Amino acid sequence: MKIFVANLGSTSFKYRLYEMAEEKQLARGGVERIGEAQSSCFVEIGTERRELVAAAPDHAAAVRLCLEQLTDPEIGCLDQAGEVSAIGFKAVHGGRASGVARVDNEVLQAMDEVGMVAPAHNPPYLAAMRLLHERLPEIPLVAAFETGFHQTIPERLRHYAVPWEWAENHLVRRWGFHGASHRYVSNRAIELLGREDAKVVSCHLGGSSSVCATRGGKSVATSMGMSPQSGLPQNNRCGDFDPFALPLVMQQTGKSLEEVLHALAEQSGLLGLSGKSGDVRDLAAAAEQGHTRSQLALDVFVTSVRHSIGAYLVELGGADAIVFTGGIGENRPEIRASVCANLASLGIEIDHALNVQTHDESRISTPRSHTEVWVIPTNEELVVARQVRDLLQEEGTTVN
Repeated sequence: MKIFVANLGSTSFKYRLYEMAEEKQLARGGVERIGEAQSSCFVEIGTERRELVAAAPDHAAAVRLCLEQLTDPEIGCLDQAGEVSAIGFKAVHGGRASGVARVDNEVLQAMDEVGMVAPAHNPPYLAAMRLLHERLPEIPLVAAFETGFHQTIPERLRHYAVPWEWAENHLVRRWGFHGASHRYVSNRAIELLGREDAKVVSCHLGGSSSVCATRGGKSVATSMGMSPQSGLPQNNRCGDFDPFALPLVMQQTGKSLEEVLHALAEQSGLLGLSGKSGDVRDLAAAAEQGHTRSQLALDVFVTSVRHSIGAYLVELGGADAIVFTGGIGENRPEIRASVCANLASLGIEIDHALNVQTHDESRISTPRSHTEVWVIPTNEELVVARQVRDLLQEEGTTVN
């Protein structure tokens, strides 16, 4: 069975193609600048990479370009596009539609219903899914929602203290995101620790960040709430924020609600704090040159991660492992060191030499550390491919 896993942006399309019998990645590729006169398309199969420039007016055309490369007689790994059993989407917010589901009108309507709270994610996915559903009807479309992993969180940790009908009628509750990443690293930690009941705090730190507490590979708490704008400060999104500040800002600036929400979603987070960049690499370089607001942004970010870890150590009654993943978590040893600083009294102690040296999956805690600390590169696409395969097999669908 071959599964094509799609990751969409408003003007981009990236994918990985898996052969699920061995869970082997056959190819990866994508298309940039969709909708422009000239779009760039690339494919990597093994050690070979091919690029081309062609017109891709929409996401359906982009998928066709990618399938043409994958079936190219010279470098392709498919004889025909019909070998693809399904296109799987790492979908973000489905609201009433959670878990894994075939993309149909009901699923699209559910995504549209919560589109307002996932403005950077749901609109491009909705547009692309509708196009693909219409123009590539021969290939099944499956959505694996990031919120699905967090369905095991107990009710006491899913509800805001707001009028009950808001949750019942308007879906105002803590949904949680980055489900594929937290699922992958928590289950990988179970394998590494050799304990099925392992208590793990996973820190997915990147352009978008969240912390999740898991027990036995099941989510029990997570830092993101109703929307991907919540929780830790993100690269350009605010994270947790007191809504009662909104009318004050609107009154004193004359901005509309839409303008203020745009600022919170696009001009806040590390970018807003530093006034320089939302990228930790830029902030670290600027802080070294004495830019105080860049250092402040880094400090606020680290402090927020530490607060979440502290809360989840209490919730779990201690942890067997803390795992760092994502672009920042995997590649920034100074952030990992800051997050774990002065926690020896809690049984958490990293080996600073190992922390600096690691570039792949490895344990970075000292032998004395009661809680192991790991760096585990995530593989969200593989998780989605597995979920799509499992759904098709449960349905008894005839697949390639």
